[in-house]
Amino acid sequence: MAALWLKCLLGVAVVLCISALSKSKAFYIAGLVPLFPTFALIAHAIVFQQQGADALQKTALFGLWSLIPYAIYLLMVYCLATKTSLMVCLLSATAAWLVAAGILLYGWTTYYR
Repeated sequence: MAALWLKCLLGVAVVLCISALSKSKAFYIAGLVPLFPTFALIAHAIVFQQQGADALQKTALFGLWSLIPYAIYLLMVYCLATKTSLMVCLLSATAAWLVAAGILLYGWTTYYR
């Protein structure tokens, strides 16, 4: 139960950090904070404990491939931020991420299993 509370507190700390940075002169750093591997550290520790080093290695490789959908999301936000409303921009970027993530999952389960 203590581990669950620790994970919740980490999430809260990240949200508070993003909120504080978004109000500062260095607002752009708020985009870097979600990329700190807070949840990846937790996931990697759990995968290693439950599945071992080989599974951790595959998890890291999948994590590298997962940067592609995120890059597509960011590219969509960059391209649409000044051309559409916030809602259209974020929904379109999220839809593009979902499509790219779906393709990634299909490819991964087809070729890396």
